Amino acid sequence: MGLSVSKGLKYRSEVLLEEFPENFGMNFQKNKEELNKLPLGLSKTSRNVVAGYITRLANKKEQEALKK
Repeated sequence: MGLSVSKGLKYRSEVLLEEFPENFGMNFQKNKEELNKLPLGLSKTSRNVVAGYITRLANKKEQEALKK
């Protein structure tokens, strides 16, 4: 099984996706690079978890848009 995402990292991911929707999308590598540009003070592991969760949220939004 994969790594579970803590509530704090989930909240941070959701806030970042709401504040910077044009910077983040469905590409994990691009999301990781965008997180590097922001002064968040995340460790490498936390940055990867946040980038992955943002990618998952973006995919979920895309799927919901296609269903409608």
